[in-house]
Amino acid sequence: MSKITFPKDFIWGSATAAYQIEGAYNEDGKGESIWDRFSHTPGNIADGHTGDVACDHYHRYEEDIKIMKEIGIKSYRFSISWPRIFPEGTGKLNQKGLDFYKRLTNLLLENGIMPAITLYHWDLPQKLQDKGGWKNRDTTDYFTEYSEVIFKNLGDIVPIWFTHNEPGVVSLLGHFLGIHAPGIKDLRTSLEVSHNLLLSHGKAVKLFREMNIDAQIGIALNLSYHYPASEKAEDIEAAELSFSLAGRWYLDPVLKGRYPENALKLYKKKGIELSFPEDDLKLISQPIDFIAFNNYSSEFIKYDPSSESGFSPANSILEKFEKTDMGWIIYPEGLYDLLMLLDKDYGKPNIVISENGAAFKDEIGSNGKIEDTKRIQYLKDYLTQAHRAIQDGVNLKAYYLWSLLDNFEWAYGYNKRFGIVHVNFDTLERKIKDSGYWYKEVIKNNGF
Repeated sequence: MSKITFPKDFIWGSATAAYQIEGAYNEDGKGESIWDRFSHTPGNIADGHTGDVACDHYHRYEEDIKIMKEIGIKSYRFSISWPRIFPEGTGKLNQKGLDFYKRLTNLLLENGIMPAITLYHWDLPQKLQDKGGWKNRDTTDYFTEYSEVIFKNLGDIVPIWFTHNEPGVVSLLGHFLGIHAPGIKDLRTSLEVSHNLLLSHGKAVKLFREMNIDAQIGIALNLSYHYPASEKAEDIEAAELSFSLAGRWYLDPVLKGRYPENALKLYKKKGIELSFPEDDLKLISQPIDFIAFNNYSSEFIKYDPSSESGFSPANSILEKFEKTDMGWIIYPEGLYDLLMLLDKDYGKPNIVISENGAAFKDEIGSNGKIEDTKRIQYLKDYLTQAHRAIQDGVNLKAYYLWSLLDNFEWAYGYNKRFGIVHVNFDTLERKIKDSGYWYKEVIKNNGF
């Protein structure tokens, strides 16, 4: 077995999100979020689950940091709940909410763990949704106001910042398919939302620079490589269009200051043309310190004239792959190809893998262990491809494993387990899985 060693300054991390782990949904002055509202609406979440308690991290963060330290996590990526800071989304600050994140951040630092903050991981204050949410351009200013408070209070001690997590999911699942909060189903709205999310990113980055914060800032997109089903020209074109809609729609404005032509053309055909002030793209495309992405799987796309967009998943190919408990194919080479594409098409940026991991049906065995061998194999295979990309010149700086804890998996409730730490959702007891011990060795040896 050959040994794989990562660069000596490589950052090994793990990631979570506020709504998925914190619980304490109405404590200490926290306002209602769109996910509180959405999960409390019957029929939205599997088995009627909610994030009301989740992993109770709000009360158990000290224990969770001990676990991180035991595993040897070098950096912890977590998100801040906007309605904990501004219960109304704007206006009056909730000091108790802010104090929680100060305690969390300081304890991480005391334990030698680098905090990495995501400003927005989907839990918009419901009061702002009542005013139109992300479709309302004013929300971009409320986001800047909220970001300023966080930068002022934590900017001098937090070295890594992400403005948004997966704006593509917020736009598509929340505003077009309606299966995520706030449950809207309208294409035009979803496109306006995607633009405003990117605009709020730009405004936050501009403010970050103006405040002279000595740290790095970027954005975390959801990306997967889109392969054509065959060498036929129409399949190749279909895969390119599919990647433009899902990936370049966010990459191009942020890194090139424009939207992809083939996507604009498709929307125009559907009678939708985006109009916004011309300075918007300048704001959106200010220099960032890194581009981050979450990657779990890959897509295989075929030309399909009967579909609205002209393409569909190549199911006959997808059937051949092993899948995770989410039904996503396991194809590690897709991570390598994606890293190479970003490197080549976007001018060799610094790159962070902000999430990567897999859900499997984990159970505690009779020996008391959680032998999640499939997850270990998945992580090993994906990290091997990440290392291969580094060898080939990609500036990959960090890897955040999703997730530290089993948690509330959005519309799936508590039915999908991504953690390297098992959570018993009845007792809230934590137990490190075999994958957690495996990751501990990876971090210790800076490779495997």
